[in-house]
Amino acid sequence: MGGNSFGTLFRITTWGESHGSAVGVVIDGCPPKMDLSAEDIQKELDRRRPGHKKGSSPRREKDRVEILSGVFEGKTTGTPISLLVWNEDVDSSPYEELKDVFRPGQADFTYQAKYGIRDYRGGGRASARETVGRVAAGAIAKKILEKETIEVISYTMELGGIRAAKMDYPEIGQNRLLCPDGEAAKQMEKKIEQARLRGDSLGGIVEILVRRCPAGLGEPVFDKLEADLAKGLMSIGAVRGMEVGAGFRAARMFGSECNDPLGPEGFEKNDAGGILGGISNGADILLRVAVKPIPSISVEQKTVNHSMRPVSIKIQGRHDVSPIPRINPVCEAMVAVVLADHLLRQKALGRG
Repeated sequence: MGGNSFGTLFRITTWGESHGSAVGVVIDGCPPKMDLSAEDIQKELDRRRPGHKKGSSPRREKDRVEILSGVFEGKTTGTPISLLVWNEDVDSSPYEELKDVFRPGQADFTYQAKYGIRDYRGGGRASARETVGRVAAGAIAKKILEKETIEVISYTMELGGIRAAKMDYPEIGQNRLLCPDGEAAKQMEKKIEQARLRGDSLGGIVEILVRRCPAGLGEPVFDKLEADLAKGLMSIGAVRGMEVGAGFRAARMFGSECNDPLGPEGFEKNDAGGILGGISNGADILLRVAVKPIPSISVEQKTVNHSMRPVSIKIQGRHDVSPIPRINPVCEAMVAVVLADHLLRQKALGRG
């Protein structure tokens, strides 16, 4: 009950609210004797933390992780790993005037409908602040994958309707939007600034690439690899859709176009996105997620209060203009968690 845990053998449970004392995660099922330090986790958390990039929320959090359990003398013990990150730069005052109002595009109405109570400060549990625990868990999952040379990377394919026209992988690390097209990244930056000046926000598309994933990961029928990847990625608050390989483009193809020919050297193209029958086929896994704009904007919006009376609001406080690029490492984390879980499940079968 509660929907706060994810995974089977490698299982994570995130906890905490945006303006609570702290946020964190408990990871159960991590193999023992694996090297792990706070620095391993911190490098991933630094990629998603707010307040250090243009266009991101001015909320300044150090996001320093503390390992509370499950690690002894620099190695995992096989017992649950508990990680904590304190919320240090919290300002709840802008939310006082919104405590009796349902913000458009937010989970205010649905949380109230489900629980009859909600933490209105910064969105509470529904805030993107919850993803701190996911990224911390993803850092550990990545270390499991690294032992098998599996790599998970993400990049921005589209933002505000501007799409990358070329795939230059070295360029991803050269611009703050993690876009493989430097010129497109410049246009995206301009679009972000235009939206910021209007008090508005932007969405986009993030692509996640998995390299060197072995064939055989995934379970038949209900635990298909792409099904679990979809659940992991769709559980991120701002994600509204996911594609695998050709995705929706496959609906416009002939079967002769869609099928990936298989030769002695492997698959000759990859419209399947590295997964067939719910099981990885050894090709690169290619996923795409549609990310909605940040709903907290200073443009006037119509809504209702708890008495269902119409009101107009302008959201104040500290917010990103776009979930991108801070959502990119969150996407990587969820893909890494799913793959680590399925890798351990495969090993439990005596395979892999």
